[in-house]
Amino acid sequence: MLRPPNTTKPSSHWDPILLISQIVSVQSLHYLTLSLFIPPLLGIFAEPTSLNYEGGAANVGMVMDWREMAGRPTVRGMQGEERWSAYIGVWRGGRKIGSGLREDQWDGRTDPMRGWVIALCWLVACSADIYYLYTLIRRPRLILDFALTLVFNHLVLTTYYSASIPTSLFFWLVMVAGAAMMIIVAEQLCVKREMAEGLQVVTMQADEEVEEMEMGLLPRNAESG
Repeated sequence: MLRPPNTTKPSSHWDPILLISQIVSVQSLHYLTLSLFIPPLLGIFAEPTSLNYEGGAANVGMVMDWREMAGRPTVRGMQGEERWSAYIGVWRGGRKIGSGLREDQWDGRTDPMRGWVIALCWLVACSADIYYLYTLIRRPRLILDFALTLVFNHLVLTTYYSASIPTSLFFWLVMVAGAAMMIIVAEQLCVKREMAEGLQVVTMQADEEVEEMEMGLLPRNAESG
């Protein structure tokens, strides 16, 4: 039975530096992709008044705050009041970072289109992650681990940024859909590549052995002649 040479098999040696660098690379590329799509699409489709009060389309909260995707308000009224009054404030991480906007300028209602845009951008970034995983990770058995690590890291970061655990069903559905898409498609692509490379190696090795056998028969033919 013909087997590929050992040099073509990926090393199973555990390399923590390589592992950490791959995790950081995939996570960074994911956020870079989000930062390229979210600001222009929010600028086109989102309601401008509430968007500007949240810090604009380029605000890091549009990527890191799960409430933006879920359509949850990140703005709270003054303590002791149950409705919007003369002034409202912006809260992030348990601290008030903005105030002074009057009710006649903005009534505090969230823009539902903003959440849909951010969710769409997340799925687009997950589609790009398929290529990142296919290029950087390569081995099919590692795709699941890296895809789930990416989502887990984001859950930790967004919980820390918003000072609250994600409780939105819509947010979790987007996370699950993005992870499933990355795992299924990237694994299939990596498996197809390994099968194609394996067939090429076996074919080349078979051709070399046939050529060696033919070369070995030449002296015998010459002697018999």
